[in-house]
Amino acid sequence: MTITSPETPPATPVTADDARSTARREAWTVSPAGVWLVTQLELKQRVRSTKWKWALAATAALIAGVTFLMWGATQAFGGDNDPGAGNIIFGLVVFFVLFLGLVISPTLSATTINGDVRDGTMAPLQATGLSAADIVIGKLLASWAASLAFLAVAVPFMAFAYLNGSLPVLSMVVVVAVLAVELLLVCALGLGWSAVTARTPASAVLTYTTVAVLAVVLPIVFGLLSVTVQDEVTVTSSYQTYYDESSARAGAVPDEFGNYYVCEERTYTSTVARTDKLWWLLAVNPYVIVADSAPSPTTTERFGETGLLSGLKQAVREARLGPATYQDYCDEGMTPEELARQNDLNALPAVWPWGLAFQALLGLGAVALAVRRVSVPYGKLPTGSRVA
Repeated sequence: MTITSPETPPATPVTADDARSTARREAWTVSPAGVWLVTQLELKQRVRSTKWKWALAATAALIAGVTFLMWGATQAFGGDNDPGAGNIIFGLVVFFVLFLGLVISPTLSATTINGDVRDGTMAPLQATGLSAADIVIGKLLASWAASLAFLAVAVPFMAFAYLNGSLPVLSMVVVVAVLAVELLLVCALGLGWSAVTARTPASAVLTYTTVAVLAVVLPIVFGLLSVTVQDEVTVTSSYQTYYDESSARAGAVPDEFGNYYVCEERTYTSTVARTDKLWWLLAVNPYVIVADSAPSPTTTERFGETGLLSGLKQAVREARLGPATYQDYCDEGMTPEELARQNDLNALPAVWPWGLAFQALLGLGAVALAVRRVSVPYGKLPTGSRVA
């Protein structure tokens, strides 16, 4: 009787594509210890730089100068102890801090990956047990932490303006939190462009271009399209018709100058911009997101008298609601039609979650792209790049 051993099935050859696919899956493995290690390395490298300290000091001095110049201007024009003036100063300081954040954050993240590739320090990280996700997320957190340092030096001046206004208690907290999230998303965009391009100037320019599209180009497009996207609507207008005392109509009343007038209504057809079809172009604007997220003070004042943040929020909601079909140029108070429109404005849901969600998708896409570009083995390297 002959006993034969079972034949061992032939081993399936591992192709290069299979190895690359396995490496891609492992690239997304996130280790908190690995992320923290990369973050520490990045932060220690920044802290050792003397220019970093001078940049923080210069930013604080610039924000302080702008804040107290605006405060002095309001005092000169009779804004002493005026909450409305304090709200305006707070809005200006917040917008200025956001502007600096949009300028500074790309410089902190747009050169982190291609800069390390250029200097030959990326390959040693990739040769360790760190995954591509560890490297990318660690660099992102380090860039964000550096951006938050600039935001931290601005908080005392924002608090000074806030305390001189009449904004709700949560306004300061919400504004700072949304500013921090905006800085994180801008850092993510810079990191993505840094992974795509081989040259650091190119990644910085592309990041600034992306930020400019969101903050400047889309509002310009909104304005241009408002001229072309128009409809004819029927508008009822209430206006004052003046008479002299000898020919004054029955029911005419004198104004403060002694001139007699009567309120009359006129209905006509007008061509107006359909901003309710275009408002989404403004929803992704960083300034609109910050302004719309801030709680507004409770007031019966007319539009524009409660500060820049509330004014911008109201303007975007006006655009979202569409054209008004009733205009009152006669009475100082709000007519029932205007009160109804104001209630419709207040009932509209907030705009900022939509804009922030869109920016978050851009940021997540940029991080995913960076992880794919950093993972080993490489697919196709950019022209002129080197591994070590």
